[in-house]
Amino acid sequence: MSATVLTKNTFHNQIQSGVTLVDFWAPWCGPCQVQLPIVEELAVEVKGKAVIAKVNVDEEGELAMQLGIMSIPTLILFKNGNIVEKLIGLKSKQELKTKIEASMA
Repeated sequence: MSATVLTKNTFHNQIQSGVTLVDFWAPWCGPCQVQLPIVEELAVEVKGKAVIAKVNVDEEGELAMQLGIMSIPTLILFKNGNIVEKLIGLKSKQELKTKIEASMA
């Protein structure tokens, strides 16, 4: 696996510097299962430029609540600790890559 798995203990340190895309998902979520391989591929493609991470909302419910995750998959793009964009629902690799590249500019 290439995407970094985050927990409530590692989340805030990870998003503090640079660009991080976090996928909030759950094992029982059908669209999440489609999104995960896209996120994994993207992690390989942007390695060294941005971090691609994932949070299992079943295991990290408190973190999901803090960030207002109401439906999954939800992907949140952070830059230097700030939310750049919140994307809800299944997203293509190209759409995500474009948003990551735009946030790095």
